Amino acid sequence: MNKKVYVCGGGTFNFVRNHLALSAPAFGKTANQLYELSQAKFKDMDIHLVLTKMADQKSELVSNSDVSSWVDQIVNDNATKIVFFSFAMTDYDGQIGETTSGKYADRLISREGKQVLDLTPAEKVLGKIRKTRKDIFLVGFKTTCNDSDEAMFTKGLALMKKNSCNLVLVNDTARKRNMIITPEESTYAVTDDREKALTELVDMAFLRSHLSFTRSTVVDGKPVDWNSPEVYPSLRKVVNFCIAEGAYKIFNGSTVGHFACKLNENTFLTSIRKTNFNDIHKNGLVKVVTDGEDSVIAYGAKPSVGGQSQRLIFNQHPEFDCIVHFHCPLKDDHKHEIPVVSQREYECGSHQCGENTSKGLGIFNNGQIACVMLDNHGPNIVFNHDIDPEDVIQFIHDNFNLHHKTVGFSHEKIFDHFPIEEQIIN
Repeated sequence: MNKKVYVCGGGTFNFVRNHLALSAPAFGKTANQLYELSQAKFKDMDIHLVLTKMADQKSELVSNSDVSSWVDQIVNDNATKIVFFSFAMTDYDGQIGETTSGKYADRLISREGKQVLDLTPAEKVLGKIRKTRKDIFLVGFKTTCNDSDEAMFTKGLALMKKNSCNLVLVNDTARKRNMIITPEESTYAVTDDREKALTELVDMAFLRSHLSFTRSTVVDGKPVDWNSPEVYPSLRKVVNFCIAEGAYKIFNGSTVGHFACKLNENTFLTSIRKTNFNDIHKNGLVKVVTDGEDSVIAYGAKPSVGGQSQRLIFNQHPEFDCIVHFHCPLKDDHKHEIPVVSQREYECGSHQCGENTSKGLGIFNNGQIACVMLDNHGPNIVFNHDIDPEDVIQFIHDNFNLHHKTVGFSHEKIFDHFPIEEQIIN
């Protein structure tokens, strides 16, 4: 059975009374463009164009509820592989007076004059897709209006994190600006050329949807204290320096990046997924034991997404046993010729990302430090715990701007301008 790609579009209605509804106007143009591009790209998969009635009179998808029921169906279909979710969902449910809203609720009489419409945020549907089906590659869409690039990025990233999307396309309807956002908090196709952005979106979805990932099984256990003797002092000192310099920037309560140390051939300690690394003294590390080629057992918490890269680098470079990764750019005047490899094709945490990282490492400091810069992402810095940590700190200081995000915006412009409530809701 061929795997299925669903390209979705069109707006929805939420009925208030007979002959009265809230709507999200959208007529399927983007979905039709994506469908054509997907047919040319995903040649070994079944491509399905799914439009709402607003975009296709033959469709039976009218309301948010209809779309929600359709999502339940595709989630229960094991053949579902990729979903381009460009439906324009009505953001609110409305009610007038005490009458229960619905398509056949009592019709209003206009001569009775003004009415008050009570708006309540509608139940979100997008997050249902990957809640139980992490194997589905989900492309989300976010519209903004007259927002800056920084605001577009912030709102698109919030949508991505909340709904576990693999890619998000943000479109500012007033500025005609487009931006693809990735889970590693970077951007591609920041352009006013809509066709270019959609082409890049489909191409990246094709490349990233064919990746493989390590399964993490969490069992009972307690985090390893950051000051435990099991944690190499050199790793602790380097990470503490990175934290103090602002390398790990908070968004929705957590930070991205990772760090780890190898204890033996099949055991390592790594940072905990979806935590604030600035609170490492409180959160500690998680102990991970290899349980086969593509699975690990984690004691007490989910390991960092970058755990696969850590495993692979430790295996292929046994002379090193510590890794530090953060999402910061090279300095304009960086002192070393750091090799740069493409990240566009790889989602962080995939086996292929690990291979790409491992093969790209350059050797520095007379063989004591290895490093690679993942383009539009950030560096992986690898070393042995016997090194003087001040040498690693100096290497980081000489080459990387810890005060900025790799995406090119300052931390203040991306996050601090927006209240945390807005980050989460939008």
